[in-house]
Amino acid sequence: MKFRVPNRVPVFFPNPTNVSYHHNQRRYFTSFIIKKLQGQAATQARASFNGGSGSSQGDSFLVPGATVATLLMLGVLHARRMYDEKKVEEAQEKGIECEFQPDLKATFLRLLPLRSISRCWGYLTSVEIPVRLRPHIYRAWARAFHSNLEEAALPLEEYASLREFFVRSLKEGCRPVDPDPQCLVSPVDGTILRFGEFKGPGAMIEQVKGFSYSVSSLLGASSFLPMVAEGHMEEDVDEPENISTNKSKKSWWRISMASPKVWDPVSSRPMRGLFYCVIYLKPGDYHRIHSPVDWNILVRRHFSGNLFPVNERATRTIRNLYVENERVVLEGPWREGFMAIAAIGATNIGSIELFIEPEFRTNQPRKRLLHSKTPEKRVYDPEGVGMKLKKGDEVAAFNMGSTVVMVFQAPVKKNGDSLSEFKFSVKCGDRIRVGEALGRWREQQPLNTSQKS
Repeated sequence: MKFRVPNRVPVFFPNPTNVSYHHNQRRYFTSFIIKKLQGQAATQARASFNGGSGSSQGDSFLVPGATVATLLMLGVLHARRMYDEKKVEEAQEKGIECEFQPDLKATFLRLLPLRSISRCWGYLTSVEIPVRLRPHIYRAWARAFHSNLEEAALPLEEYASLREFFVRSLKEGCRPVDPDPQCLVSPVDGTILRFGEFKGPGAMIEQVKGFSYSVSSLLGASSFLPMVAEGHMEEDVDEPENISTNKSKKSWWRISMASPKVWDPVSSRPMRGLFYCVIYLKPGDYHRIHSPVDWNILVRRHFSGNLFPVNERATRTIRNLYVENERVVLEGPWREGFMAIAAIGATNIGSIELFIEPEFRTNQPRKRLLHSKTPEKRVYDPEGVGMKLKKGDEVAAFNMGSTVVMVFQAPVKKNGDSLSEFKFSVKCGDRIRVGEALGRWREQQPLNTSQKS
């Protein structure tokens, strides 16, 4: 029904005796309009759930303008992301390496309240979704970000919210762990960005070609990195590889826990056999972090930093990206020495969960305007035992995707009896999954004089 209103509406003053009459007429007219609109909404809902059957004239679903704008924006951002990733892949196939080129977007991001935006996103992803809509939403997400829904441990209807779907566990056996005891496996599903051995003063990790950051800035000034002074590089040759061989003596971990040292990156350099590996998780990847080896986690540090994005474009434009962002660092010893895993937060991924510390929370509102560079620290066991984990055990989880940086000691060739040497079994750009080998080493004894003859 269409109502036509004349251009000229006569002005009149109602008779006081007829006020109640006009009031009742307005109430009747308003209730009639509300019932009409409710009937149309019910008809639209039935048509949508019946595959869109029904009259399309007069019953079209009215989407608010803000929702349409949001959907269009998300679509444009997704198309731009896919375009950028395709260009990067084409360049990498041609052997062209991306270089650091700061732009105005990086400056603009510093002005945005990314932490508050990420908390709002976290709230939205925690909202319960109607059961009937869950499979459609999750399948749409999987198509957009190339997720494998066949690996999900539960039916899609049982994931109440997007957050539960993001951090979903997998079916048993989907991620077999390499059983080789002389093998270090990947803690996450992702793409290998950087790896190598630390050499030279400062122990620098290359973010992209043309810019690097120090590992001490990433892990914290009080980290237990096995560093030595410039003039004592020969002393580390005789350092025992297995720090838990003699339990009667205090390990260097216990000494460091008692009086941690602050390393000067200019006047110190890493010991031989200290490696790193940077793995990027896309939004569609499996988001849980597993233990790469059998190790004991002694310390957890939480740096409440920014929440810049960590995609390919961000790494090329934002200086000190992984050092600037909020992150959680886990440190402890394993059979070959030092091990640390840094879980880097990002925009909309400010929430990092620790299965070994369920009460731990990240991306909390700051009490001060400027965040402190001093991390919030927890020592799990000052006696040197800590949290014992087996290779493949679940450690933490991201909401959506982000980046993991591993720093670890591994065997290298020395002048002594051992001829073992750790070698990476991956290359930059490789896709890797939890449990697959990052690198291996082999123990071999040198031939004696009788065998040589």
